Formats: sequence, C-alpha cells, structure tokens
Amino acid sequence: MELNEQQRFAIEHENGPLLILAGAGSGKTRVLTERVVHLIRNKHVHPSEILAVTFTNRAAAEMRNRIERTIGLTAREVWINTFHSACLKILRRNAEHTGLSPHFVIFDSSDQLSLIKKILIELNISDRLVTPRGAVEKISRAKDSLTTPDNYPSGDFYQGKMAEVYKRYQEELQKNGAVDFGDLIMLTVMLFRKHPEVLKHYQSKFRYILVDEYQDTNHSQYELIRMLSDKYKNISVVGDPDQSIYAWRGADISNILDFERDFEGANVIKLEQNYRSTKTILAASDAVIANNSERKPKTLWTDNEEGEPINMIEVADEREEARSVVKEIRNLTSSGILHKDIAIFYRTNAQSRVFEDEFRRERIPYVIYGGIRFYDRAEIKNIIAYLRLVINPNENVSLKRIINIPARGIGNTTVKKLEAYSSAAGVTIYEYITTHLQPPDFNSGTRQKLLKFALLVKELTELRDLPPAELVAEAVNKTRYVEDLVAERTEETNERVLNIDELISAVSEAIKAQPEMTLADFLDQVALISDIDSYNEGEDVLPLMTLHLAKGLEFPYIFIVGMEEGVLPHIRALDESAELEEERRLFYVGMTRARKKVHLAHANQRMIRGSFSYNVPSRFMDEIPEKFVLRTQCSVRSTPYALGRKENAERDDFGQGCNCDDFSQVTFEDQEIVNNSSRFALPSSPITDNRSPNTGYRVGQRVRHPTFGEGIIRKTEGKIGQQKLIIQFKTGELKNLSAQYAKLSVY
Repeated sequence: MELNEQQRFAIEHENGPLLILAGAGSGKTRVLTERVVHLIRNKHVHPSEILAVTFTNRAAAEMRNRIERTIGLTAREVWINTFHSACLKILRRNAEHTGLSPHFVIFDSSDQLSLIKKILIELNISDRLVTPRGAVEKISRAKDSLTTPDNYPSGDFYQGKMAEVYKRYQEELQKNGAVDFGDLIMLTVMLFRKHPEVLKHYQSKFRYILVDEYQDTNHSQYELIRMLSDKYKNISVVGDPDQSIYAWRGADISNILDFERDFEGANVIKLEQNYRSTKTILAASDAVIANNSERKPKTLWTDNEEGEPINMIEVADEREEARSVVKEIRNLTSSGILHKDIAIFYRTNAQSRVFEDEFRRERIPYVIYGGIRFYDRAEIKNIIAYLRLVINPNENVSLKRIINIPARGIGNTTVKKLEAYSSAAGVTIYEYITTHLQPPDFNSGTRQKLLKFALLVKELTELRDLPPAELVAEAVNKTRYVEDLVAERTEETNERVLNIDELISAVSEAIKAQPEMTLADFLDQVALISDIDSYNEGEDVLPLMTLHLAKGLEFPYIFIVGMEEGVLPHIRALDESAELEEERRLFYVGMTRARKKVHLAHANQRMIRGSFSYNVPSRFMDEIPEKFVLRTQCSVRSTPYALGRKENAERDDFGQGCNCDDFSQVTFEDQEIVNNSSRFALPSSPITDNRSPNTGYRVGQRVRHPTFGEGIIRKTEGKIGQQKLIIQFKTGELKNLSAQYAKLSVY
C-alpha cells in the first residue's frame, strides 16, 4: 500500500521537534518504522544513534521485526525498547553511579505487595489505614511524578504514615539489591541529574528519538525524553489525545496537548486517513469523542465501505446479555467468521464471568486476557524465585518465597525469627544463615534444615556459568520441585509440571532468538512482560479483555458490553468531568478497534456485589447519531428501566426494524418489580408513551434536579406546562415529578 501524503511528510521530516497526531487506524506503526528506515537509508544515520520507545514489548517487537525485514540485521543496533527496558539497559551499564548492585533484581507487583505487608507489620500500621495495594499504588504514582521518600508530602496523618512506609520500602529494596518498575525510570532520571557526564553521553549517542503512544506518558517519562532530546532536539512523538486512557496509572494528557509549547518550533502533522474501520464506525465514534474538550480536533476519514450500523442490544440482565451476544457470535461463525476475528470488551474484569459461563456451556473456545498470566502462576513464580537466587542469593523476597518450597520443615515462625535476627545484624537472611547462625537462636534440627537449604542455594549459584536453558533445567532438578508436585497427586499436577517444562522451552526459544542472552537478561525480560504481550493472533479462540487491554489491537467484529451508567462510564467518573472524558476516550478506543461492525450491549438490571442494580443506558450510546444505529431489544422484562425503549427499538434510519426473536411489550403491569426497585408512587392510570412537543420535556432528555442530581427522563404525561415526568437518576432511583415544580435544568 502506498504512503499517503501526510504519512510521507512525517517520515521525511528533517530535524527538530515533530508531533504526529495519529488517529485510530491511521498507520502510525508503519510511519514510525518507515521513519527509522528513512533515517538509516537516506540520511545515513547510524542505527545505534536512534532511540525508539514504545509502551509494550509487543509493540517494540512488531517495530523491530518490520525494520529488520526492510534493512536486515543492522536493525538490531537500533535501540527499540519500552521505556522500562531502555532504562533498565542504562541502569545496568551505570550501576556504579546509582548505588545499585550490578546484579539488581526487579520486583514485580506481587513482590512489592509482599514487601509492603511486611513493612506495615514492622511499623505497626493498620492495613485498614494503609492498605497494601493502596500503598503500592501511592508509591508507584509518587515515582511517576519523580517524588522520592525525602520529598513525599506528609501533611495529614495518612500522608505521614505513607511517607514512613515509602521510606522503609526504599530501604528494603536497597537491602535486597532490588528495584521496582517505577524505580527503573525515576532512578534513570536521577542518574542523569546527578551525573551530567552520563546524560551527556546518551544525549550525544541518540541523535534521533522517536516515542510511540506519547499521550500515555507520565511526568517521569516526559522528563526522561526531554533530557535525552535536549542536545539535538530531534524528538518525534506519535500519539492521539483522544486515546489517552491511563490517567489512573499516572499518564498526563497535557504532555501531548502542550507539546508545541514544551518543544519550541515543533511541527505538527495530522494522520487522518483511517485504513481500519468502515465509514459508519468512524462517523459514530467521531460523534462521541467530539463531546470531549481536552483534545486536538481532527477529522478521520476513510475510503473503506459505508458498513453496517452500530447494533445496540438491549437486554434484561447480564445473563441475557451473555446469551444474546453468544447468539450473535453463532450467527457470525455460522457464516464462516473465525472466533479469533470476534472480540468482547468490557470495563472491568468481573464482567467476564457470565460470558465465560455461557461460552463453556455453548462450547465456544475463548481466552481471557488480563487473567492469570503464565509468569504469574504459582509454580512458575516459584522457579523464577529460585533463578533469582542464582543471580543474587541475598535477595530476601525470593528466598522467603521458596525457603519452604518444596516443604523442608521451615515454618513461618522460623522465617520471622530469621528476618528479625538478620535485620538486627544488618545482613540478609542468606548471609545470616551462612555466617551468623548461632546455637541459641534455633534448635539443632532447625539449624540443620536451614544449613541444608543454604547449601542448596550455594549449589544453585554455582550453576551461573551454564547455558541458560541448561541452567534452568538443572536448577529445577536440584530443587526436586517437580518430584514434590508429582507427589501431591492432584488434578492440577500434570498441568503444573507441563508449565515448568514450558518455562524451560521459553528460555530455549529466547536464547535461539538472542544467542547472547544471559539468565539475568531472561529474568529482566520476564519482569517486563505486560498482559497484552501474551496475546496470540494465530490461535482460533475468541478473546475477552478489558477495554484498556484492547488498546493497540483490532478485530473485524467487536462487542462492547455493560454499556450502562456506572459501568461505562465507571461510577467513579460520574461526578468528575476529567474522569468522564477519560471514560469517553476509553469507549472511543473500544469502538475504533473494529474493522467491520460494532455491537453495544446494555442490560436493564445487573447483579453487582450480590444485589441487583437497575441501570440507565450509557450516555455514550446517546451520543451516537440515530442514523448510524440499529436497535435490538431482546427478552426485556417489564422493569421500570425499559420504559420508553420500545419506540426507539422500532426506529432506525437504515430502514430496518428490530430483529430479535423475543420482543416483550413493555408495560406497567409488573408493579412488584417497580415497587421493589424504586422509591416512587406509581400513577393510578397508565402513562402514555407519546413524546411531548419540542417545547416541553421529552423522553430520553438529560436533566439536572437541585436535590437528586443528574437523570434521564423515561416517561412523560400531560400537556405542556402540566407535564408529569418519570425521571431515572444516576443513583438508580426513579422519581415521579411535576415539571412545573421540579426546578429542572436541561444539560
């Protein structure tokens, strides 16, 4: 496919800052890779002078493979990395300036959680005041903003306790010879600030810097890129403010919105031709995102076909939602569509359960992305912990994980004593066992068990010089972990043993791809794996994933489920305009993953935390012009939330009616449901389903009440000036109000 004019401009841009505003499906990956090729081939830039930064290993691998196919093995000299892996390289090569051991390990989220729990106990801080997961999140966000323990705010009581936890946490990381993900970038920025000669080296090295998904950068990533590009100013960033969906993990949309201000003399090129979606999908998604204010306007267009309307499916509850989606999937697969060409997106992981139940019942092959990853499985994490001890036997977290795996008779009481004694002696647990173990500390039986374990660790460290795959196999043998699993004789035994075999295979494959790789390199690679890196396009299974994980992927047919206020948009976002805009961007990202057709499903009621919630359809659906919509209403019971929907279900501008098999007449007959779910008095006579004239209130209109807040008009009765309204408020409550006295404002 030939490059379009704007793509060519972006690729051939000479020098200076460049912002490439790349709309969804506009070929940004191709532009990035072609720009690298252009710099090497036509501008004679040495590959090692180019730094290309992405957010996922998957994106980095795709870029590397494309460039290698074009210019050959010289592509391997280009620094194509994620932010974290690029910083890891820099820190490894400059460990002496950072106070880190050259063999430092990377703590993943479970390691962080274990360490925080230990610290909370030691500091006698209640996990009700500071939750372990909350503390991990606070520390991560602090590092994203380059806030160290020394300048962490300690204003109120909670912040004061968090400051204590953060300080101790960093001390424990140092003691363990470890860093976490946030450290990788923060410590690199600190390295550059404290050692200008190191910064100068990398500034001179990287003449050209390219950054993908710039809208998702946080402050530390912004500062890193700003410092590195300060010499040559040849910084090219690709991104789309309309796809900024990671504020919850520190992303700052202002980085891309303010690019021209931050990088003086910047050129801006808009990639607006979409190669992915139909005209209908583009027009519908553009109509939605136009409601956001924090954006850089652009107009996406395509030469693709007009396409089918957006199918809005209304159902009674989440089980009916799953059944209706399965029915649509059956229709697609019966016409020859593969399962892997269909995807289901949802706002939260909990929504997948009913779909999994239905898929198992219907024997539809599926896979959950964002569930338990291969490297998060217990048996794999246990072997990884042993391998980390091969690299660094003084790493306490890994040692504690496997000191009694397989069972050695070393219980929690013994481990707690070891922690206390080693901490008092100022040494690691391994050092304490090997050099400080005294008869009064433990009885002779426990001492023998500890010394035997220390001997095993010593034998493992002696395997360091073996080829990585052989080392892993030998380490597994020495630990006798597989024998212990087999002895359990559980239904899971075989699968867990196969998983360990798969780990050995993974090491072998990694070495085949990169012959110079060491065990430490492999462990670094494992630590940097993200959820979406496990996505396998070749397998014919139907993928289910959160909307966040869907970013960067595309499928011919997609279903976005749970399209209700409080679900999408999430309930946390309903009162905050910035968060609401991020939810709208998330929905926009989901819609623009589709090539051929989008299905949106919403339920009138949904089981949440054991009780039913009666839901308003998402405002995002209302933002799609009716001419792009086909409405399907299936098995909708007579709940108060279905009121007024029949009229919409029968009307669409494509000349098609409802195609459901079980259409229910919506009435007020089922008063028990209404009375049990809502606190309002039913009228004594049925309310008509006619719309009011334009000068009055109308069904579907959004209003705000001074006491009850925001709501949607579900029914109207009476003439102008004397209207009675049934309004569904975002709390899920229905109110029967007089328009004359309600003091409503329309928004």
